[in-house]
Amino acid sequence: MNNSGSEDELSQEYVPIILSPRNPADIKTIKQLKKNVAVLVFDTITSQVDELSKIDNPTIQMAPGQLLEMRQKYYSERQLTPEEVGNWIYYPWRKTLIRILEEDEFIRLRTSRNKYKITHEEQALLSKKKIGVIGLSVGQSVAVSLAMERCFGELRIADFDTLDLSNVNRIRTGLFNLGLKKTTIVAREISEIDPYLKVTLFNEGINEQNIHDFFTLGGEIDVLVEECDSLAIKIASRVKAKALQIPVLMDTSDRGMMDIERFDLQKDRPIFHGLLEAFGDENQLLYHLPEKAREMMMSLLQFENLSDRVKYSFSEIGKSITTWPQLASSVIMGGAACCHYCRMILLKQPVESGRFYIDLELLINSHEG
Repeated sequence: MNNSGSEDELSQEYVPIILSPRNPADIKTIKQLKKNVAVLVFDTITSQVDELSKIDNPTIQMAPGQLLEMRQKYYSERQLTPEEVGNWIYYPWRKTLIRILEEDEFIRLRTSRNKYKITHEEQALLSKKKIGVIGLSVGQSVAVSLAMERCFGELRIADFDTLDLSNVNRIRTGLFNLGLKKTTIVAREISEIDPYLKVTLFNEGINEQNIHDFFTLGGEIDVLVEECDSLAIKIASRVKAKALQIPVLMDTSDRGMMDIERFDLQKDRPIFHGLLEAFGDENQLLYHLPEKAREMMMSLLQFENLSDRVKYSFSEIGKSITTWPQLASSVIMGGAACCHYCRMILLKQPVESGRFYIDLELLINSHEG
């Protein structure tokens, strides 16, 4: 909890400190933090306990007196004083201390509005799943959506880059995060939604040295969401996922293009739906990449199916723009779609392999009248 490190060290802080008001050592720390005038303190535990009572008794319209009675019952059943309820969470990067319910009750209350879109049994199953996300532009929207729905027990996120001002056109974050690692930003956001979730960071992105650990360390991931810009990593991650029979999802943020590759169901399925077969054996594609990168990318994207504006943008790269454009509306929609299909796959609901389009313009303009 020592904040005396260098600015670079502090920028990597992303794990909140969980303090129990029933633990003598933690009580001392809580008191010290509360005395620190630089620390913001938020304590809404009473309203959380009341809300928990409401969801546990959905048929009763509780008057204030009944809520007070239920609150006293809550303390009595747990043999706790009001001061001993819940946990205090300290976020060092925000210098903020907040009290929330203990883990099981916090999860039950936080996911109560998921019912019955996600059942209790499904929520419990999802809490044991591991998801990997490579690339944190669209990937940031995916990761935050997955965290909000609580679709995982562990999330592994990989990106080597830091946040630039030009990224803020599509990455939902504040300007105070400029210059920070994208992995740190996403991990902080998730911990501020739910400090009980586990997030594992790969700050150097994915490379030859760490790709095996990303997929397997601490148990194999159950789904990969690949959203990076590197064609080499796109290929390498799919070859690895196929070898381990792990499904892969990718949103391309143009015309709502969504790729789903069910290597878990089709172990011999060609990567990228066979779109790169003309360039040779998929295990040798990386050797041909330097001289064939542009042709591979055009084949992979099925250039003829891209929107007219993105087609034009490709002709302007290196002239009037430095890379192809992405809009917040497309990135956020893609993040939501990836989250949705991840959940379906993890719950063994029917999801086919293929390339699909959620083209909002086509949906509207295809209707007459």
